[in-house]
Amino acid sequence: MNAKYLKLAVLTLVLLAVGAAGGYWWANHAQISPSPAKTASSPAQAERKPLYWYDPMVPQQHFDKPGKSPFMDMALIPKYADDSGNKAEAGSVKIDPRVVQNLGMRTASVTRGSLTPKLEATGVLAFNERDVSIVQARAAGFVERVFARAPGDVVAAGSPLVSLLVPEWSGAQQEFLALKKSGDAGLMDAARQRMQVLGMPSQLIQQVERSGVPHPVVTVSFPMSGVIRELDVRAGMTVTSGQTLAKVNGLGTVWLDVAVPEALAQQIRVGQSAQARLPALPGEVIQGRVTDILPEANLDTRTLKVRVELPNKHGHLRPGLTAQVQLADSNQQSVLLVPTEAIIRTGKGAMVMVAESGGHYRPVEVQTGAEAGGQTAVLSGLSEGQKVVTSGQFLIDSDASLQGIFAAADAPDTSADAAPAPAPPQAPTPVALHEAEGRIVGIGKSKVTIDSGPFKTLNMPAMTMRFPLANTHLIHGFKVGDKVRVGVRQTDSGLVIERLEKNGGAK
Repeated sequence: MNAKYLKLAVLTLVLLAVGAAGGYWWANHAQISPSPAKTASSPAQAERKPLYWYDPMVPQQHFDKPGKSPFMDMALIPKYADDSGNKAEAGSVKIDPRVVQNLGMRTASVTRGSLTPKLEATGVLAFNERDVSIVQARAAGFVERVFARAPGDVVAAGSPLVSLLVPEWSGAQQEFLALKKSGDAGLMDAARQRMQVLGMPSQLIQQVERSGVPHPVVTVSFPMSGVIRELDVRAGMTVTSGQTLAKVNGLGTVWLDVAVPEALAQQIRVGQSAQARLPALPGEVIQGRVTDILPEANLDTRTLKVRVELPNKHGHLRPGLTAQVQLADSNQQSVLLVPTEAIIRTGKGAMVMVAESGGHYRPVEVQTGAEAGGQTAVLSGLSEGQKVVTSGQFLIDSDASLQGIFAAADAPDTSADAAPAPAPPQAPTPVALHEAEGRIVGIGKSKVTIDSGPFKTLNMPAMTMRFPLANTHLIHGFKVGDKVRVGVRQTDSGLVIERLEKNGGAK
């Protein structure tokens, strides 16, 4: 029995020795002759080698190994070797197509078209003060009857207002009738002219001549349709020649007095079309036009009064009602247009990222104009047909800033026979600002300490740091504890605050 167990133990040891030898042979051959599949994948798995590490706050300072920044509480950022090839010769950056696809970057073409900015404002309906009629007494007399009228009544043209007894007219009419019986035509003409001079209406003179009897009582009527604004006559009273009896305002058209902010005064012109919408008439749009821009501004609201004339065919527009009015500029001009989302607002202007061939992107300074319907007019800096980035442009701008590429004014002239423009004077090159939100925790003479959120365009985390101010006036009106939005510019000596705004409004 012992011999049997001895043989089994010896066999086990032999098998273990053979397995170890086989494993050693396999390991050596596997290292010397790797499989084609692994050989092909090894370059793709090679790790990128950083050139150096740096602090975005002090980008000119390079470090040989990773670690914590000596300038602030954050980790150093690696600068890879292949990043140095992203800078193009023409002041642009080159982005790998796979990165473009992963980021979901979108572009749009610069087009030419008409931009019709529309201005929304509130107005109040009022009477058309040019459509007014005054009813007066032509001669002295006595009021015998006042028809049932009151201020605010709507009357039709020719409606009776008052019956007047004019004694002076009675004598002139009797004299005319006596001369008529005599048959002397010359004397009759003289008597007729005397009645006209006394203010007798021609209809009354003809009535006296036809009837042959005097008519000392005359009925005064409204000369036009409209609403009675004033009524100054009562039964039994005595009136004098030229005394005002009533004032009538027409309702064929009404005025809409619109309050326009003084900052938008340049967008208003006489003759502009207007669309009014009234809460009292839901779903109805009334077309009108600007007739006047009053010369005096309201000192309390800092607005100009713009007068819009609206037709009132059915009489539904009543003075005193409010309306929302939309003013459109009918003088449409062809301009270059880009999506508003493509504009990058900087501390000194605006810029866009122009997409070029070969995956290159170039920052270009632009001068913007009016904005409407998600489109912005570009006055200079671009030409028709160029491609601008509408999504992801802030990441490209951040990469360009790190590489020292900034936007420069570029206004191409596409006309064939255009003369070369003189070179503009040299001006400081505007740069894109890196923005973050935060809270002021300390204020000095030329520096401010901010507990800020992350600067996404710089790939910097949230931190508390003391920033120098580009201008000491930036901190005027701020206090410790204010929530702010800060815009910083990257310089050789670090980040400098160029813009400081309160969250509730710009400072």
